[in-house]
Amino acid sequence: MPLEVIYVVRHGFRTAWSVDHKTGVYSSSVRSPTGIAADPPLTSHGTQQAAELASHLITLRPAIDAVYSSPYYRCLQTITPYAELAGRDTLIRPEHGIAEWFGAAPFDHPQPADAETLKGMFPAYDMDYVSTRQASRRGETLPQLYKRVAATVQALIAKADAKGHRAIVLCSHAAVVIALGRILTRDIPDEPDRVDFKAFTCGLSTYRRRGGDDDAWDCELNSDCSFLTHGEERGWNFSGDESFPGTGSMSQDDSKL
Repeated sequence: MPLEVIYVVRHGFRTAWSVDHKTGVYSSSVRSPTGIAADPPLTSHGTQQAAELASHLITLRPAIDAVYSSPYYRCLQTITPYAELAGRDTLIRPEHGIAEWFGAAPFDHPQPADAETLKGMFPAYDMDYVSTRQASRRGETLPQLYKRVAATVQALIAKADAKGHRAIVLCSHAAVVIALGRILTRDIPDEPDRVDFKAFTCGLSTYRRRGGDDDAWDCELNSDCSFLTHGEERGWNFSGDESFPGTGSMSQDDSKL
């Protein structure tokens, strides 16, 4: 049976981090459990959002057959309550192909913590899973982001088709959430800042396979937050390529997210 539905969620409300775009030095307002400045945890509000998201995800039909998450702490922290609620030895597959987007830069961006560290923090972390793609340590242009996300989702769809999964869930970051919507529906705009696919914290987007030769997907829910007590929060949009160097900044503080 081929894959029917892809559920996409953004991580919950998190603490802030920022980067000096001239030096490439990252800093954060709250120390991350992994010790990586660009790998912040959720706030207490974010953990509440994650709990509400889990309660909602468990009710979805078709039910979720496989869980994929960006390997950054905030995404694993967001999807873990669902994995715990689902039980049945539910595993979280750490997929680097849906990891955070950093703009192209002349320096290395921070990477997620190693698998052993994350397994110690998140028991459902699948140590045996091998990611389909890896993001460049020097960041990516917007076209490169689209290319990474497209290759990743195509590979995940193929995996699901082979295993007979009806539905999968992907937990990721705002830029990837929007890129996924554009790629799945095959509607990539000429202007990246076009407001189309939304990315609220813990918002749920649902894509259903259209079928036919083009194998496109229809968006049935666009970052739905109706199940969250406080509804839509911390929306995000592309503001251009966001590449270094020059005047671009990859600040991820509260003023932007």
